[in-house]
Amino acid sequence: MRRIVHIDMDAFYASVEQRDDPALRGRPVVVAWKGARSVVCAASYEARTFGVRSAMPAIRAERLCPNAVFVPPDFTRYKAVSRQVHAILERHTDRIEPLSLDEAYLDVTTNHQGLATATDVARAIRASIREELALTASAGVAPNKFVAKIAADHRKPDGLHVVPPERVLSFLTPLPVGRLPGVGQVMAEKLAAMALHTVGELRAVPTPLLVHKFGRWGLRLAELARGIDDDPVVPSRVRQSLSAEDTFAEDHHLDELGATIVRLAERVWTQAARESRRPRTVQLKLKTADFQTLTRSQSPERMPDSATALAEAALALRDRVDLPPRTRYRLVGVGLAQFEDEAPTLQDPLFATS
Repeated sequence: MRRIVHIDMDAFYASVEQRDDPALRGRPVVVAWKGARSVVCAASYEARTFGVRSAMPAIRAERLCPNAVFVPPDFTRYKAVSRQVHAILERHTDRIEPLSLDEAYLDVTTNHQGLATATDVARAIRASIREELALTASAGVAPNKFVAKIAADHRKPDGLHVVPPERVLSFLTPLPVGRLPGVGQVMAEKLAAMALHTVGELRAVPTPLLVHKFGRWGLRLAELARGIDDDPVVPSRVRQSLSAEDTFAEDHHLDELGATIVRLAERVWTQAARESRRPRTVQLKLKTADFQTLTRSQSPERMPDSATALAEAALALRDRVDLPPRTRYRLVGVGLAQFEDEAPTLQDPLFATS
């Protein structure tokens, strides 16, 4: 039985800004450039009470919280703090799988400090982060990765939630199906059409029926509903790509996709800002009304340096689509791929140690 801890820094970018500038403490802080094209990189919990969220257009955040203090992001500083967090994690285990600059999975089935339980490890890590870095982190403890991640979200901010093996099913049962990994809005709507709104309701469906309805993904849904996740913590996890896509309720012509492509580019850019590695390729994905999938990609000599530039690159890829003008599309996605270290001879993973 694995012992997994998920560590998630609380409002990481905003918390670093509040820590380093006492004048920001207790105030609604939005980490973003101001402007019509900018998106929110992070929001303090004071700003979140007004409905401000990451990846939201900055102009909307300003409307929701007129008194918010907008701070331009300083990713060099955030990465430096991330390295400090990683150094604390390494005191307890070498089996660390980073997800971004501010969160990671740890396999502490055995740990360097000889602590008796995974809960003890999580408590020790959180205490060190608080004492040494003057920041807070939330943690989830569970027998597998996806339950540990949900558990960490359960008590944010500055919380610890433990789900022992015998409580996994009772913990998952009342949760909305959208809390399961991979269940986005479209899948949640398909499950809602089957009157399946909670994990418990999903678990009651026979596995063969889910497989018949959703193929291999149906089997994965059945496993997740039962708290089954055998994915190990992978220390050398390196992101190869990231993307955002949207499936439409009604199909659209190619020339009607511009606004959606711009919005998706902003979402992808916000995700990319959390990465320490840099992409080499811009991608555009389309799916036609008859489910034909096509992609267009380019590895420009100079990669986009803003959300606006990424949107322009994706729109240029749209111009390379040569299907008949009457073709309608049910999905569009924007992505970045072929991530590599900024210095080719140095590996600089997320949560880098140097």
